Amino acid sequence: MTKSVDVLIIGGGPAGTTVGSLLRRYSPHLRVLIVEREQFPRDHIGESQLPAICKVLNEIGVWDKVEAAGFPIKIGSTYRWGRTDELWQVNFLTDDLQEQPRPNKFEGQRARTAFQVDRSIYDKILLDHSREVGCEVIENMRVTEVLRDGDRILGVRVAPTKAGPEEAETVTARFYVDASGVSGIIRRSMDVEVDSPTTLRNIALYDYWQDAEWAETICRSGTRAQIMSIGWGWLWYIAITSTRTSIGLVTPASYLKSCGKKPEDLYLEAIAAEPRISKLVGNARREKLFQTTKDWNYISDRLAGENWFLVGDACGFADPILTAGMTLAQVGARKVAYTILELERKELDPGWLRSEYTRTHRSNIIQHIRFAEFWYSSNGCFTDLQENCKQIAQDAGLDLSPDNAFRWLGTGGFASDVLADEEANIFGFQSARVIISRFTGLPMTWSVTQNNRFKLDLVGAVPDTIAYYQGGRVISVKCYKRGEKILPLNGPNQFVFSILNQESDATTIARHFTHFFKSRPRDFPNYGAAYQKAFEVLETMISEGWVTASVNKARPFIPLGDPNTKSAVQASTSEEG
Repeated sequence: MTKSVDVLIIGGGPAGTTVGSLLRRYSPHLRVLIVEREQFPRDHIGESQLPAICKVLNEIGVWDKVEAAGFPIKIGSTYRWGRTDELWQVNFLTDDLQEQPRPNKFEGQRARTAFQVDRSIYDKILLDHSREVGCEVIENMRVTEVLRDGDRILGVRVAPTKAGPEEAETVTARFYVDASGVSGIIRRSMDVEVDSPTTLRNIALYDYWQDAEWAETICRSGTRAQIMSIGWGWLWYIAITSTRTSIGLVTPASYLKSCGKKPEDLYLEAIAAEPRISKLVGNARREKLFQTTKDWNYISDRLAGENWFLVGDACGFADPILTAGMTLAQVGARKVAYTILELERKELDPGWLRSEYTRTHRSNIIQHIRFAEFWYSSNGCFTDLQENCKQIAQDAGLDLSPDNAFRWLGTGGFASDVLADEEANIFGFQSARVIISRFTGLPMTWSVTQNNRFKLDLVGAVPDTIAYYQGGRVISVKCYKRGEKILPLNGPNQFVFSILNQESDATTIARHFTHFFKSRPRDFPNYGAAYQKAFEVLETMISEGWVTASVNKARPFIPLGDPNTKSAVQASTSEEG
C-alpha cells in the first residue's frame, strides 16, 4: 500500500468514487487512494435516482458502463399519498418515453431520465471504474484512527478490516475526503457537530424480492418508483433489475416501539396491507436479507476544514421520500473534486472555496429535509400518526398555506437551485409547487400569468460572488446578496436579468424571449423548453423577492397554460397509474 498520496478517500461508495474519478479525469497526475472497509459487491439501499445524477455519471466517463448494466430507466415516481386514494405521478419528461434500443447514449430523453439500480452492481461498476482511471483502491481496509492537529489532519491509521489496531499503518495525504457514510469517520474525529430535527425520526425496514412484477412498464425498460402510504408509514417499491425488487417500509421509530411487533412482522404486515404492492409480490419470493436502518434527518454544521472534506451521508441525510440520497451524494462529491482541483491550482482563495462548498451543499440537503418535513406534516392519510405530523409542522414552524409553505421551502434551496446551478437542481421548482398545491388542497398559480408588469427590486442588495462548478473548474460568478437570498448573474437568470433591466411589460419580455431562443436553434434546439425555463426563472425571481409583480389593466397578460404540466405532476385515477 502506498504510504503517502495526494488525496485519501475513506469509503468506496458512489460519493467516494465520484471524487476519485473526477480528480483523475481533470488532473491525471494526482495520486488518489480509496480505502473501503468492505469487499464489493455488497447490497446497499438508496437505489432510486434523480436525473441530475446521470450528468455526473457522464462527466465521470462511466455512463456507458452503467447503461450497459441494463438497469430500469426511471421516468418518475407514482404516489398514493394525501387526502385521496388516487394515484398521482411526478414525471421527469414532458413527453412520452420513446422506445429505443439499449444500451443507449447519454442524449435526448436519456439525459432527462434516471436509473433504478441494484447497488451491489452499481457501486462495483463505479469502484472498478475508479481503478481503471488510475485511483489506487484497497478493499477490506478500515480506518482505526484520524491523526489531527487542530483543524488539520496529519494522517490516518488504517488496518485490514479483520485485523486489530496494532496492525494499523499510517497513511498521509495532502487532502482527505470522508465518504464513509453515516459512520462519519472524519466528521466525528474533527468534532463536527450535527443538527437533527426533533420529531421526524423514522426507521426503514427493507428486503429484496425475486420475480416480483413491475408496477409499471413503459417501453420495456422504463418504469416509475412506487411510493404507497399506509396508516402508519409508507412503502417503497423499486425495481432494480429485470428480476429483483427492493421493497421497504418507512415508519416512525416511536410507532415501531409502541406497536409491540417485531420489525420483520411489521414489514410483512405492511406489504400485505397495501393492495397494489401485495398484488405485485403475489408470485415473488423474498431473499430474506431483511435489515433495518435509521432514516433520521441530520446535517453537519460544516462540510470542510483546513485539508479535509465531507461528502455523501457524512454531510447529512434527508428522508428518502424524495429518493434524493444518492443524487445528493454524487452531486456534492462533484463539488468536492472541483474544489480540490482549484486548491491545487492556487488561483482562488482557499477559504472562499471551502465555504462555498459548505454553503451550496448544505443548502441542497436542507432543501430536502424541509420538503420531507412538509410532506409528512401536510398529509391527510397517516391516520395513526396525526399527532406526529402536527408536531413536525410545529417544530418546523410551518404555515401550510401554499404561498407561505413555498416561501419557507424556497429558503431551503429550491429557488436558489433554479437560479444558481442547474447541475444541482435535483428536485424541480415546479414539481415542488405542484406538490404543495396538492397537499394543501388549494390551487397552484403562476405569478407570471396573474401579473403583466415586472420590475427588478435590488433595494438592500449588495454585489458579491458565488461559486459555479463547470468543466473541472470552480468559476467565480457575480451575484447580488440580500440577507440569505442570492441572485447569481449567470446562465438563464443572467439573460432574464438583462431583459428586466430594459423592459417591464410582460408581452415585450415574452417577445424578447421568443426572438432570443428562436434565433439560436443550435444552442436551443427545444425552443419550447427554453421559453418555459425563462419564465420559470422569472417566477423564481418573483418568489425570492428580486422582482416585483403588478397589474397594468391596459396591457395583456402572458398565457402559459395550466401550471400542472406533465413535467411536474400528472394525476391518475387508474389503478394502473
